[in-house]
Order: sequence, then C-alpha cells, then structure tokens
Amino acid sequence: MSTQPDIFYTLTDEAPALATASLLPIIQHFAGAAGVTIEATDISLAGRIIANFPDNLRDDQKIPKAMDELGKLVNEPHANIIKLPNISASIPQLQAAIKELQEQGYDIPDYPEEPEGSDEKFLQKRYSAILGSAVNPVLRQGNADRRPIPAAKAYAKINPPQNAPWTTESQTHVAHMNEGDFFNNEQSTTVHDAGNVMIEFIPHDGKDTTILNPRVKLEADEVIDSTLMSVKALRSFIKQEMQDAKDKGILFSVHLKATMMKVSDPEMFGHVVEVFFEDVFTKHADLFDELGVNSNNGISDVYTKIKGHEKEAEVLADIETALADGPELMMVKHKDEITDETVFVTNLHLPNKVIIDASVPPIMRWGGKTRSPDGEEHDVKIVIPDSTYAVFHRAMAEDSRENGTFDPKTTGSVFNIGLMAQKAEEYGSHDKTYMAESAGTIRVVDENDNIIHSHEVEAGDIWRMCQAKDAPIKNWVELAVSRSHITGAPSVFWLDENRPHDAELIKKVEAHLKTLDTDGLEIQIMAPLDAAKYTNKLVREGKNVNAITGNVLRDHVTDMYPILELGTSAKMVSIVPEMAGGAMFETGAGGSAPDQIVQVEQASHLRWDSLGEFAAIAASFDELGRSTDNEKASILGTTLDNATTRLLNEGKSPSRKTGELDNKGSHFYLAMYWAEELATQEDNAELSEYFVPLAQTLKDNEAKIVEELMAVEGQEADLGGYYHTDPEKVAAVMRPSPTLNRALTPTG
Repeated sequence: MSTQPDIFYTLTDEAPALATASLLPIIQHFAGAAGVTIEATDISLAGRIIANFPDNLRDDQKIPKAMDELGKLVNEPHANIIKLPNISASIPQLQAAIKELQEQGYDIPDYPEEPEGSDEKFLQKRYSAILGSAVNPVLRQGNADRRPIPAAKAYAKINPPQNAPWTTESQTHVAHMNEGDFFNNEQSTTVHDAGNVMIEFIPHDGKDTTILNPRVKLEADEVIDSTLMSVKALRSFIKQEMQDAKDKGILFSVHLKATMMKVSDPEMFGHVVEVFFEDVFTKHADLFDELGVNSNNGISDVYTKIKGHEKEAEVLADIETALADGPELMMVKHKDEITDETVFVTNLHLPNKVIIDASVPPIMRWGGKTRSPDGEEHDVKIVIPDSTYAVFHRAMAEDSRENGTFDPKTTGSVFNIGLMAQKAEEYGSHDKTYMAESAGTIRVVDENDNIIHSHEVEAGDIWRMCQAKDAPIKNWVELAVSRSHITGAPSVFWLDENRPHDAELIKKVEAHLKTLDTDGLEIQIMAPLDAAKYTNKLVREGKNVNAITGNVLRDHVTDMYPILELGTSAKMVSIVPEMAGGAMFETGAGGSAPDQIVQVEQASHLRWDSLGEFAAIAASFDELGRSTDNEKASILGTTLDNATTRLLNEGKSPSRKTGELDNKGSHFYLAMYWAEELATQEDNAELSEYFVPLAQTLKDNEAKIVEELMAVEGQEADLGGYYHTDPEKVAAVMRPSPTLNRALTPTG
C-alpha cells in the first residue's frame, strides 16, 4: 500500500473536532518536513451515520466507511492511528444528529425507536452499529497502556489543580446492590476447545423456545461469562436508597455508563427514572404509551412528547410534585435545545448526563459535594447499582472522607494496563444482552447440547453474556510485566477471586506469570476494593503504582486518578499496542466537551486543552520513527515533547475565560516552541535548516498573530451545525490568523 499515509488522524465530535481544525494543519506542516504524511479520517457520529446510510444521498454527500477501513488497518503490522475522543452516542444524541443532517439536506431515515415490521427492525439494526461505543471496540485490537503525560505531571506538582477539602463529617457515600445484581448472578467458564454456543430463552408459560443468538463463535481457552440484573431487586434497591437520601437530607444521584453500555445501562437508567417518578408513570401510563414515552431516554422524553398536549399542564404539575416529594436530585449542566443556553437539569434528565467515569471523579475532587436544585453544593448519595465496580468508587469515597482530598503537589501516579483487546469483557456484550420478555430460563448451550450457563429470569430482567479471548489475556499479562520492568513500580492485578469471571482470569494470570521474567518485580492480585485502598495509600506517599485492570475498570481508574492529581483525564497518554504490531494513540477524555461548544458559539472561545493530542502525536512520531527507521520522525516526537513542556512552563495552555488565550492560541505557541526546538536541535541538520526560518517568522510575528487570533474573541460563532459542522465556518473561528496560516503554507 505505497499510497497509504503514514499516520491516520481521526475526525471526531464536539470540542476535539474544533481543536482539530486548528491543530491538524500545524501537525501536517511539521510532519511534511520529515516526509511523513498524515491523513484525516471521519469517524464522527455524523460521519458514521452518513457513511452507513448512503442509499438516498447525492454523490457529493457520500463519504467512505472510515470505520471499515480503520478496522482493517489495525490488523496490519504498521498501523499508526491517532484517535481523538468521540461521542459514545445515546439514542437522543443519535436522533439529534439525524435531525440535523436531515435539516442540512441529507436524506437520512429516522431512527425507529419502537420498530414495527421487518423493514424498521432491519433499520434499527443498521443504526445499532452506530450507537454507544461503536468506535472503540473496532479500533482497540490491543490492550491499553495509559499513564499521565510526564510534562503535565511535573507541571501539576508546581501548579496544582484546585481540589476542595473533604471532612470526616461528610455524608457523601456510594450505594450499591448486595444481591440480585450482575456481580452476584455471574457464571463464568473457560472453554477449552474452539466451537460455537447458542443462547436460548425457554419461557415458563409453555410457549416455544426462542433462540436469542444461534451462533456465538468461541476460540480455544476463551473465558465466557453470563449474568443478569434482577429488575425486581433493582427497583427495590432504588426505592430504598431514595428514602435513605431523603431521610439523611442529602442529594440523590445515579451513575451509570448509559452511552457506552448501550443496552444494559439505558435500561437500568430507565428503571431509576420510573421509580423516582413512579406516581407520574403509573397515573399517566396509557397516555405515555400513546405518546411513545421511553423512560430510558430520561424524564426529558416526557417533557418533549407531552409538549402541546392537552394534558401537558397536568403532567408537568405531577412531575413537580414528584420532585418535591422525593429526595433532592443532583443537578448537571445541559445545553437547552430551544434557547441554546446552558442550564442545570436533574441527574435523571438524559442518559448521557450519567456517565459514571466523568460524573463521580469531580464529586471526589470537590470534597464530596455536588450541585443541588438551590444552586448550592451539598453531600450526595452516589447510586451505582451493580456492585462489580461500585466498590472501587466506594473505596475512593471512604478513603477521601478518612484521609482527605488528594494533594496534587505530592501524590504519585497510577499507571494503567487495561484488558480490552478484541472486545474483551463488558464492552463486547452489546450484541449478547437481552431483556427477558417473561419468566423463564436463559441458557448458553454448546453444539453437543451441553448447558454451559443457565439463569432463571423474570420479565424485564437484564441478561448478558461477555467474552474475553485467551490471546488478549496473555498479551495483557505480558504488557503488564513489561511496564512493571520499565516503571519499577508495584503492580496490582485488580481481580476478585469471589467473582467468577475474575477467578477464571486469575488462573490464567498466574499461569502466564510463571512463563515471564518477573525477577525483582512486586506483583500482587487483589480484589478491586482492596486494590483501591492499597493504591491510595501508596500514591498518598508519593509513590507510583501500576493498576492492571479489566476493561470497565480501565475507564474508571484512568479517569478517577488523573482528575484528582491533574485536574482532568485529558492529560493522559493512552497507547494501544495493537496485537498485529501497529499502534493506536488515544488523546484523552471528552469530559466537558459539550459545555465547551456553548462558549464557542457564544464567544468564539474554545477552552479545550489539546495536551492529550500533543502527547499522542509525539508518541505516534516516535513509534513511526522506530518502526520505519525514520530519524526525522523520531526527532519530531522528541522536540514536540520538549515544546509541550515549554508550553506548560510558559503558561500558554488555554484559559477558561473569554478574552484570554484559548485553544487556537495555545496551538500557535506550540508551533512556535516546536519550530524553535527543531531549529536548534543538532541531530539532523536538514530539519534544523528547514525550521530556522519558520521559527524566526513565528517569533517575529508573535504579537501580530496573537492579535489576529484574539480578534474573534467575544464574537458569536456560527459553526454550521453541532454534529455536522461546516468546515469553512469552523476554519473562520479556529484559524483566524492570516499571518499564521501563510507561515504554515509551503512555498516553492
């Protein structure tokens, strides 16, 4: 593939996408001097919709299926992909994106939320490939290596992010189920021979057996799990915790992964909504059925579908009564679709407002406090129904109450080696998650009619099966040992022998460790609750720890600790060494990206910090240099790291305040420092000669360029869309300096 670019750079959504409009031209210009080609590829939510529904589009509207192309690329030995954060689309986000595209003239079909007939069912299935975490499982054909960016860590010790103090009197705590949840119902098996299994549902009422999945392919030595969430137990738990929150006078909040876990968690969220507003849903059951209200989409779905109805006032009054009678709810920021203003809504408003790894760490950081309906901050009950991972957050709350908030000036770092290759564990369960239609038995049966797993279910119970192949598990252990040697830090596998899945993994981990060089390494296996306490003790002493975790804990750990020690999880470098030999470089978390778009639209100011991009790009150049013997590429990586350190030390990161340096201004200073680093390095005279004039041009025109960049500050910005922006309009906002643009345009 001689024409294939050296590096693929993904176009995604929201704030990261706007930042790309400013940063990518700079990166491409610098890369060109080293003979490195970088190509942008669209994996945004809107891009995925357009690519997957070309049926009625004009030729000029069609785009390639970037996900298919990248899916093939990650299985090639020289893959090099820089991936920015993308939307893990919930149904409301998908519907909003479809509506926007339709308004822009794209003949895209509506999403059939409740499909009728085979055509609509097929259409819904096509859209299911876009919902939730549709991108990551495809591209992550290797395990995760995540760690704080060294420059960011050094900067945080001198300029620590602000954390609020905890008190020992804080009532903030994590509540989780102790029975009836996924943890307590799990069954796990290691399948020794390759083959297929079938998932079937046998109803208790004597009706015919339903084949839920006729063929799940399994590899030799693969670990498979099945489990269920009892809806009866879940709803009872929610009601109990609501009453407890009201009795204690603290806020009530629920924290799930309703966008990533696109089948199970939206259902659980819907049950929380229905229990909290039980009287409303009971009284208006027929009306809501008529209107097609879906509690999985939050209480906002009621507001949307009742609007203009003759019973609107009555329903809204009943909602207000429910809010008054129940415990006060945690409030979260939301962009009003009508006014475009940022408002505060309840934690039960939309499913994408309850992303656990983005919602719990800020509470830990701010002394166990979060916003209440009165606008003040109060203690909060953090409801995480499934105990499997809730125990980690429980440990963080208990530790913070006992020992106080983490001090960024003195804390160590938590490095993570995460099992996620080839859709390992929970994120691979989307196509094997089912809601029981009635009471019965759901079974996993092999080709010889042997029953592998069996669960008794009641109507509405959430049943799922997950997989973890042996090769990724072995690679995960090898990566963990390798990183342990490199860091010299203690390493902990976060595995609970009392959880069936973890018990199977422990057998494999112990067997694989015996084949590897572990001399001088401190490696332990601990249940997540104990692992968190052990890790917290060491990092409070200023020591580093390698947290070796499964897929979901990877997300939780690599958001929690960076937010506490760095202020944001975007300041992590995340490398995915693909098992085929290439690599993907992820650039950080999306976090508050939606809120940042509002500031851009109102004042042309993007506060997104591209530090994660800088680290990923530098690592990408370094990998390219090693794998292709391109000395210039390696030098680009080294000098970019140096420029990033200078950027932080000089205080040129984006400000949150309009009228001060923002993302595009930060990119200019990165370019100037990077050009200076390249001009003065002595390892390659040709690169030095190329960048001397650019460095001088940028330095001589610094004041003028900054003035041109700041000229748009405070002005309203029309981006041409939210999910599908207009490139020219975005460029006007993100590349407003003619002087800088000319300097980055090759001549001759």
